[in-house]
Amino acid sequence: MRNKLIAGNWKMNGSLAVNATLLDGLRSGSAAGCELAVCVPVAYLAQTQTALAGSAITWGAQDVSEHDSGAYTGEISASMLKDFACRYVIVGHSERRTYHHESDELVATKSAQALKSGLIPIVCVGETLQEREQGQTDAVVIRQLQPVIAALASRLSEIVIAYEPVWAIGTGKTATPEMAQQVHAVIRAALARADATAATTIRILYGGSMKPDNAKELLAMSDIDGGLIGGASLEAADFLAIAAAA
Repeated sequence: MRNKLIAGNWKMNGSLAVNATLLDGLRSGSAAGCELAVCVPVAYLAQTQTALAGSAITWGAQDVSEHDSGAYTGEISASMLKDFACRYVIVGHSERRTYHHESDELVATKSAQALKSGLIPIVCVGETLQEREQGQTDAVVIRQLQPVIAALASRLSEIVIAYEPVWAIGTGKTATPEMAQQVHAVIRAALARADATAATTIRILYGGSMKPDNAKELLAMSDIDGGLIGGASLEAADFLAIAAAA
């Protein structure tokens, strides 16, 4: 049975004071039965590492460079993230794909870089509202997955995938549990065609405005193995409530 993962994505939010309260609240809470992780801005990795050391909560970053090192001003390498004991790194989030024009191939390269350094990539896929309305959801997520599957080969089982319908991120809109399950099943079937064994163990998270009031129904779906949580991860009570639903 796949252990549920509830991963927070703080995006570009936080301050030393606000983070201290949030991390203390998370550490003081309970999340029995599932894994909790927070993916924070790189500026706060040291604070997060110190605050969560010795707890059951893991942490990670929101992006990683495709390069090992070199003259790439502003980039953060996978080995640098490992220096802060990161376990996870988000790769290919829709905001990176949209605002920074990251291609499917670049996402695959970053995923391989993460694995090479011992990080677990949370690989994001998902369709826009226009693509959904045109009936292209399945084709889009499979297209986004294919370079990752090809690049990782025998290490495919080591990643996490997050399905994030772009139209449901930060909009308050959420796919119904049945809609989300349908796409998760498509993703798992695509993985199975590449590696049947890996497909049974890879966790696929839902990343479209999961909140305390809808988490239980979403997490009850057979192929939804957790959540990639945005806004609700900035409030300890909400984040822990989602974990409780898992």
